[in-house]
Amino acid sequence: MNSLLFSSVLLLVVCTGYSIALKRDDCEVCFSIIERFVSTLSEADKKSPQKIEDQFRAYCKDIKGKEHRFCYYLGGLDESATGILGEMSKPISWGMPADKVCEKLKKKDAQICDLRYEKTIDLKTVDLKKLKVRDLKKILSGWDEDCDGCIEKSDFIKRIEALKPKYVREEL
Repeated sequence: MNSLLFSSVLLLVVCTGYSIALKRDDCEVCFSIIERFVSTLSEADKKSPQKIEDQFRAYCKDIKGKEHRFCYYLGGLDESATGILGEMSKPISWGMPADKVCEKLKKKDAQICDLRYEKTIDLKTVDLKKLKVRDLKKILSGWDEDCDGCIEKSDFIKRIEALKPKYVREEL
């Protein structure tokens, strides 16, 4: 009986200690930024966690959108509330691949892997009537256009249709 209990406990410990590898789709912003950032580093900079952190802060200065939020979570921005840059810089200095770095970061702050890139809308093929108003507003915002007086969904659609020739190039 004791050996059966011991075997069960041992199996439980082994299974809980084993983690499934993080996939690119599970943490797409982290994978993307870590890979692009590491490719900008010189071989000498890759060896020093302090240089990696300094370079990452410089890298984050001009980033926008979800990537800006990622930099904020890591502490790469002046306005960041916390800083876990060491959790990124040390593994990179050891030559750890992006997937493993992102796994370590996710253990420290799970919201890092909640960041997702916006899916792009193909305006050449999409039926605007099937989109939500929020998505229609996003299209206009992406063009730096507004829709004064738009109340109904049809108003937004008319505005997008009117601006489409200016922003969407038709392929022949």
